[in-house]
Amino acid sequence: MDPDLPLFDLITEPILRDPVLIISLEGWVDAGLGASAAMSSLLGSSPTDLVATFDADELLDQRARRPIARIVDGVTTELRWPEIELRSGVDSQGRDILYLTGPEPDVQWRSFTDAVYDLCLRFDVTTVVGLGAFPAPAPHTRPVKLAATVPSSSAHLLENVGLVPGELEVPAGITFALEQRLEDTGIDMITLWARVPHYVAAMAFPQASAALVEGIIEITGLQLSSGDLHAAADAARRQVDDLISSNPEHVAMVRALEVSLDASEGNTLGVDEIPSGDELAAELEQFLRGDQDS
Repeated sequence: MDPDLPLFDLITEPILRDPVLIISLEGWVDAGLGASAAMSSLLGSSPTDLVATFDADELLDQRARRPIARIVDGVTTELRWPEIELRSGVDSQGRDILYLTGPEPDVQWRSFTDAVYDLCLRFDVTTVVGLGAFPAPAPHTRPVKLAATVPSSSAHLLENVGLVPGELEVPAGITFALEQRLEDTGIDMITLWARVPHYVAAMAFPQASAALVEGIIEITGLQLSSGDLHAAADAARRQVDDLISSNPEHVAMVRALEVSLDASEGNTLGVDEIPSGDELAAELEQFLRGDQDS
């Protein structure tokens, strides 16, 4: 790669006023598809415009993230390449938003985070919000709790959000690298993590997505809608209820999780440190290392 060439192509250069940048990149921790479904809901709620595209040939391993071929009667009519895109939109009150979507880069993370920082400066981004979801010892019968990570210069953003207690050393996602890049730059960043009940982490769990959208609202003041996610969450809740009710051991497990969670203290986002902090930390570390039970 030529270091003098940017990693992105600027398609348009809209005039934005103090936009919030929301990031969800596929391929990292996303239990219950919480982050990806939240981003899909946001992108589908109002029109967006393509602002920039990143150089996928430089950032992605095409054999790990193969393009999709469309074949009609033996004729290859289309090849859809994976794309990392920056898009612009507005909330219901006209406030500017930027969305960074696509697969997480496989390589050149330092260069990628430098490029994202350059775009933040170009468009006067004030706050960056990353999205993720991880499996936790929590019941599906209670509202999804959020946790967060921040660089030290954005620690004030943790006041209304919970955190994973204790000390962890786990493989990092790109949002951690970006948090470090934005340290002391004057741009705040927070990554919101939905705690998904560990027993539904492998299935779609729209409750987590709704919680992430509501977390964005609380942190940034954006006027966003999560109505479609709540509707999907109601249907998912009924499905899980049916599955759980057929097994007495599963019923007992959920009740035990309810007792544990109800005994803990909340805050303005209804977020708290589950009493079994060591258990949560151990399960999160196991999940991030990829050796959790299937």
